Amino acid sequence: MSESTPPNLSDAGLEVRTYFVRSRQTLLAKADFGPLFVDYYLHLADQQIRPDPAHAALFKRALAALVLHAASRPWDEMTAWTLHFQDPLVNLFLSSDNEVGTITGRVLADNVREMEGNFFYADVVRGRQPKRRSSVQFTGADPLEAAKTFYAQSEQRGARFFQLAEEEFALLSEHPDCDLAWFGATTAEQVRELEKTETLVPMETRTYRWHCGCNQSRMLQVLAPAFKDDPTGLFGDAPKIEIRCPRCGARHNVTREAMEAYMAQQKPGSSA
Repeated sequence: MSESTPPNLSDAGLEVRTYFVRSRQTLLAKADFGPLFVDYYLHLADQQIRPDPAHAALFKRALAALVLHAASRPWDEMTAWTLHFQDPLVNLFLSSDNEVGTITGRVLADNVREMEGNFFYADVVRGRQPKRRSSVQFTGADPLEAAKTFYAQSEQRGARFFQLAEEEFALLSEHPDCDLAWFGATTAEQVRELEKTETLVPMETRTYRWHCGCNQSRMLQVLAPAFKDDPTGLFGDAPKIEIRCPRCGARHNVTREAMEAYMAQQKPGSSA
């Protein structure tokens, strides 16, 4: 599948199941992330991206947190998370689109600006509503704990993320009248056995696939401001340059000829 081709809804993907824990007033979301992790590493290999193994491990945990979060959110919601860590000094970017069931992201480890702590930024677009942005500061180097802090401070409700097996993760999120004592005391072992100990009401099964959607047109849009300010500085003497997608890191070659044609189309009175 090319980066510009929308995912086929008949293709296999990661299934996330959600349940309502009756009498506990809590939502459970869980999935085995093996298929999505495989897609992520295939993407890295295809694009010749070699993140530090420690950074890739952080990204996988952040990926699990975002997908579980997205699966418990409305169908018309798009979410982007950026997690900044001071130690190790790295940024993680992740994005989900519930309408088409896609997830993407990348590790950003070069030229990361040092800050006064770890920060979690969330951008959310729901339907035609304006984008909402929130940010919280967190401690530690675990994306699951960072997401928990985001819920507490930005969402104003509790959330707990669990790693149930090597590639299996779960989310418990608080709903009105939640049994807070039970919610706070539940362990990963107990989450594994919830179907035996609690009444679970099936809610939904959603499917997510690794897909960015970046293409030549979007890369031209990214380069347009720099080309307008300094076309010689951007291309030099080269007839083309390589650009990495800011969302997923995929490689795209852009020629000077294509860039000039694109800029000509942007002028008033030009035809598309």
